Amino acid sequence: MKKTLAKLADGRELIYFDRDETAVRDAPDLRPLDRVDSRPEPRRDEATGDWITIASHRQARTYHPPAGECPLCPSRDGRLGEIPAADYEVAVFENRFPSLAGDVGRCEVVCFTPEHEAGFADLAPAAARLVLDAWTDRTAALSALPGVEQVYCFENRGAEIGVTLAHPHGQIYAFPFVTPRTAKMRDAAAAHRAATGRNLFEDLLARARSATERVVTAGEHWTAFVPYAARWPYEVHLYPHRRVPDLTHLTEDERAEFPGVYLDLLRRFDRLFPVPGRPAGEAPTPYISAWHQAPRTGGAELALHLELFTVRRTADKLKFLAGAESGMEAFINDVAPETAARRLREALA
Repeated sequence: MKKTLAKLADGRELIYFDRDETAVRDAPDLRPLDRVDSRPEPRRDEATGDWITIASHRQARTYHPPAGECPLCPSRDGRLGEIPAADYEVAVFENRFPSLAGDVGRCEVVCFTPEHEAGFADLAPAAARLVLDAWTDRTAALSALPGVEQVYCFENRGAEIGVTLAHPHGQIYAFPFVTPRTAKMRDAAAAHRAATGRNLFEDLLARARSATERVVTAGEHWTAFVPYAARWPYEVHLYPHRRVPDLTHLTEDERAEFPGVYLDLLRRFDRLFPVPGRPAGEAPTPYISAWHQAPRTGGAELALHLELFTVRRTADKLKFLAGAESGMEAFINDVAPETAARRLREALA
């Protein structure tokens, strides 16, 4: 993998990742950009202990531009965007409208492919591996920044999720605090260790692998399963068999197997809700794909894993977070986890 550092017109960092070691990335950013005044402010909710980030400058961010004006497409044919090159493989840059910036973290955008109409599931395994390498590189770099507690790589896919740019991309947040979900996991893992002497996540994986009705797919180094108490209609957790804290600790064998398993999962999701008259897989399922990595502080009992879930519960119905979920954080799932796992196993049949 070749990594090339560059600067955008307003001073933000841009990084190209290429499989071709001879790739030249020297195109300048010709846009007349002013620097964005980003002043996000984390505030602690004293009633719950959760951190809330106030980022009012994001009201001005780009919102559903037409395809011909997509800022994540390569810069060519007279169109200038966030990536100055006329083509690229994977590109990462600092978000122009970040939720976290300066002394309170950092936000980056990860462009998976130059193809506007593609999706992650359309990538070849080698291209998906390059994205994994980019995630790993950024996890190492951002974790080393002063004040960063946790690095979170994720993808939002689909307008139903709230995506405002259709081009296939993900994001990376470097949080200056341990996120609420991770704090709960950390507490649960500590309680499990105290009660049993064992690691919670190793036990969860072992239990799922023995309860085969919830396993969706598995390889030599990874297993994907629906959790026993899934929150979302279709939710899959993907674990390496060897417990590690974050992406930087994966072995070469684990990295090599990941693209095939992950692409298989995404393609199963896209076949859950077929549209009459359209080929299988051409009715993209909205989803969130979220890497859970251990924070800098107190993460010894945690385990790297990916959580993939959709808000779609049937072809024409979405799962909304209404009163119970939004008001009380008490999830109610309309699809039994065992049923979801069976449908996902059958999706590629």
